Amino acid sequence: MPVRVMSEGAGSNTHLPTHLTRIPISLINTSTDCSNKMVKGMVVHKGPLVSLMTDNCILKTVIKEEDSQQNTPSINMVIMGDLAKHFNQAVSQGDVTVVSGFTVGKSPTVHKDKFHPFNLLLSGDESCIYVSRQRPPPDPGSSLTVKRSYDLSAEVSRETKAPKYTYVRLADLKPKVVVNVYGVVVFFKQPFKTCGTDYCTSLKITDQSNQMICCTIFREKLEDHPEIFQKGDIIRMHRVKTHSFKESITLINTYGFSVVTFDGEVGEVVEPRTSSRSFHFDQEDRRIVEELRSWATKQGIVSTVPKIPLSAVQPNVFFDLTCQLLAKAPMDSTCTLLRVWDGTSCPHSLVRVIVERDDTEGPASFSPEKERLIANILVFDNHMDFAKQLKPGDFLRIYNIRAIPDSSKVPRLIAAPSGGVETLAFHLHGGTSYGRGIRVLPESSRDVQNLKRAFQALPENDDLNDSAMLEIRSTPPEYPRVTHRFSGSDVGAKGVESRTERLCHHDTRLVTLSELKRSDPGWVHHVRVQLRSYEPGRLHQALKLYCSKCLSIQDVPDDELVAGVFNEGSRDSRRCIPPPWMSSGRVSIPTGSLGSCKRELSVHLPRTLLCEAKNKILLFVKGSSLEETCRLASNYKNIIPVRSSGGHMTLLDLSAPFLFRGRKRYYGCRRCSKATVRDPCNAGGQQIDVKIIAEALGVQLLQFVLLMKLELQDATDTLEVFLWKDAVMRMLVSVCHQELFFKVSAEEAAANQEAQNSIRQTMDSLCPPGGSTGGRPWLDLCLSTYRGDDDGGNHRTCYQICHTAIIQPPSSQSDPSPAGQRSSLQHV
Repeated sequence: MPVRVMSEGAGSNTHLPTHLTRIPISLINTSTDCSNKMVKGMVVHKGPLVSLMTDNCILKTVIKEEDSQQNTPSINMVIMGDLAKHFNQAVSQGDVTVVSGFTVGKSPTVHKDKFHPFNLLLSGDESCIYVSRQRPPPDPGSSLTVKRSYDLSAEVSRETKAPKYTYVRLADLKPKVVVNVYGVVVFFKQPFKTCGTDYCTSLKITDQSNQMICCTIFREKLEDHPEIFQKGDIIRMHRVKTHSFKESITLINTYGFSVVTFDGEVGEVVEPRTSSRSFHFDQEDRRIVEELRSWATKQGIVSTVPKIPLSAVQPNVFFDLTCQLLAKAPMDSTCTLLRVWDGTSCPHSLVRVIVERDDTEGPASFSPEKERLIANILVFDNHMDFAKQLKPGDFLRIYNIRAIPDSSKVPRLIAAPSGGVETLAFHLHGGTSYGRGIRVLPESSRDVQNLKRAFQALPENDDLNDSAMLEIRSTPPEYPRVTHRFSGSDVGAKGVESRTERLCHHDTRLVTLSELKRSDPGWVHHVRVQLRSYEPGRLHQALKLYCSKCLSIQDVPDDELVAGVFNEGSRDSRRCIPPPWMSSGRVSIPTGSLGSCKRELSVHLPRTLLCEAKNKILLFVKGSSLEETCRLASNYKNIIPVRSSGGHMTLLDLSAPFLFRGRKRYYGCRRCSKATVRDPCNAGGQQIDVKIIAEALGVQLLQFVLLMKLELQDATDTLEVFLWKDAVMRMLVSVCHQELFFKVSAEEAAANQEAQNSIRQTMDSLCPPGGSTGGRPWLDLCLSTYRGDDDGGNHRTCYQICHTAIIQPPSSQSDPSPAGQRSSLQHV
C-alpha cells in the first residue's frame, strides 16, 4: 500500500526500510538525488482532496521538520492519484510523516507563502508515505477541540476508519488557515443569487469563547447551503478558510467544504440536516451539539419568543410566518403570489389578488371556510427565483414579511371591502436585509408537525380536494366501471375502475412496477397504476418542436422572441428585387388603435395564383410585425414572412415561424434547413399544403410534440415514464402516443384554446392539484421499454406509454372556447 500507518507512540525509525537515508529539508533542490532518500516532517497543514476532470485527484499538504531550527522553512508536498486519496483518509494535521520515492520541482507559490523554494512531488507506485501519531493526552478537558482515537493497524487497508477531525474554538482562529469549527448561529441571511453563478449565504456564529465570527458561503446549488431555520441553530463546518478583515477573523468556504446543521432547542432530537450523501457524525459530535445547545440557551441566544401566527398579525409589523403553500401564481416579471395558510385566521380583512385561473399552480379556488384561513403573500424581486422552485404542499418559513395596511399599493387587486374597512396586504420585499427570504421546512421539523396537528383539528368540510394535501386515508374510485382479473402476483386496485383503455392486442399479464423494473428492455408490459406527479407542471412547457431528421427537440419560441425576429427583419427598408415568378403589391392593415391610419405593407404572390384569381391562397409579406402578420393570417390562407438581404428576398431567421396558416404557426429546423425562396406552385399539385410549401422553401419542417414525464405508482414501487413521440419508438409503433393518449394533437394544442383546456382537464382528473394519492383514479397502461442514454452518456432503461387512450366519463365535458377567442400558449 502507498500509505503505511505505524503504531501510535512508535519510535521514529520503526518499520522504516533500512536502505532509506534521511535528507534534511534545507538541502532539497532540483539537483538532489532522490533515490533511496526520505524526508521526515510533521503535517502542519493539510489541504482538501481535489478531483480533476481526468478522473484523477490531487492534494497539497505542508510539512515541517520537528527537530529543525526555527528558521528552517516548511515545504509543500503535492500528492497525486490514488496516493492522494489514501493520504486524505489516513493522515491528519499534526501527524509525523516520512516520505520516499519523491521528485523535486520548483514551487510556484514561494513568494506568496514564503515556504521552501521547491516542492516534493509524489505519485505512482514508487512513492510511499509512512505515518506515525503520538498518543493523545489522557484528559482532553472541556475544550471544544476534539480528537478522535483510532485503533490503527500496521498498514492502512481499503476499510480505512472514519477520518479524525479537529475542531477549533472561534477565539483561537488564526488567519490563512483551513479549519473545522462548530458554532451557534446568532444571525443569518437566506441564500441569495450573486452576480456570478453562485448563491451566497451570510451568517454570524459564536461559541463558548464568546467570539463572534462572520461566515460567507458560496455554493452553486441551493441544496448545498446550510439549512438554517432560526437563530440558535447549531452549525458544523469542515474545511473553511480563515481571513483577516478589518482586524477581525472571517470564515469562507474552500475546497472540500461541507456543512451540517442542527436544531438549537434543548431536548430536541440531535438530527443532522445536510444534503450530503455521506458525512461523519458520532457520539463526540452529539456531545458537542448538546453542550452548545445548553450554553446557548443559558446565554439567551436561542429565541424563546413564539412565532407569530396569522391570527396575531397586526398592521405595520414585520414578522416570520411558518405556513403551508397551497397555490402560487406569477403576477408579473417582478412579483409572484403565494397562497398560504397556518390553520388560523387573520383578524383583519385581507386584500384579494386577481390572478388568471390558468396561471395558478395548485388549486385555483377553495371552499369559503378555507378561504377565510388563506393569506396572499406577494413575493418580489430576488425571492422570485426561489419561489419558482416551490411546490404546492411545501411547508415554508417566510422571514421578514411586512403587513401593509394600504391595499392601494398592491398591484391588481379586487376593490377593497365597502364601508371603509382597512385591508392588509402581505409583502416579502426584495433584498436580504434582516434575514429576509424563504426556506422549505423538512417533514420532520417540529413546526411542521405542529402545523399538521393544527390542520387536523380544523372542522371537516366538503372541500376534499383541498384538504387532501394532508395525508388522509384513501377513498374509493369515482367511476366504478371496469373490472379486471389479476393473477396472484399482481398488485393493484382489484375490481375498480380504470380511467384509461389499452388499445393494443398484446397477450401479456399485468405486472407490478417492481417486477417491471427488474425486466430487460425491449419488451412491452401492461401495468395498473396511479399518476403520482407529472412534469412540467405548467402544460404549455410540455409543447416542443421535434425534427425527424436530426432528432433534435427544442422549446417553442415565445412571442417576445418571435416579435424580436420580426422587428430585426423589418429594419432593412431597402427595396429587394423579387423573383421573376412573383407579382408585387401593397396591402393596408389597421394599426389597431381607434381612429388611427392604416399602415401599408409590401406583399408578393406567385403570378400563377394571380392569374387564377387565387390571390388569397399564398402571400409573401415583407416588413410586417408579428401582430400584423397574425392579422393578415386571418384573411389569407398561407402567409410567409420575408426580409431583404443584400437586395434579395430571403426568409426570416428560422427561430421565427416560416409559415402562418390561420392561428397555426409552423417552424423549421435551423440545423437541417437550406432556406431559399422558391415558387411552391411549381410542385405540381393542385392543393398547396404545409409540406409542399416547406419543401419548396428548403425548410425541414418541425413537428409539434407533447413531451411529458409522468411519475407512476402502485403498491410496490414508483416509476418515471415518458409520454411523447419518440424517434426511437418509431421502430416499434407508428402511432403518435401523446396524440392517442389525449385524443388531441400537439399541433392543435399549440393553436387551439379548447384543445389546451382538454389536456389540462385530463391531467387534473388524473392527478388533481393538491388531491390525495388514494383518491386518484387507476390507469391501465401499456408501457414500452428501451435502452437510452442520459445527459452523461450513460446507458439507462427508459419507459414510454404507448397504445393507451383516456376514457372520459360522461359527466366530464370541456367548456368550449368562445368563438374567435385567441389561443395563448401561456394559458395552457
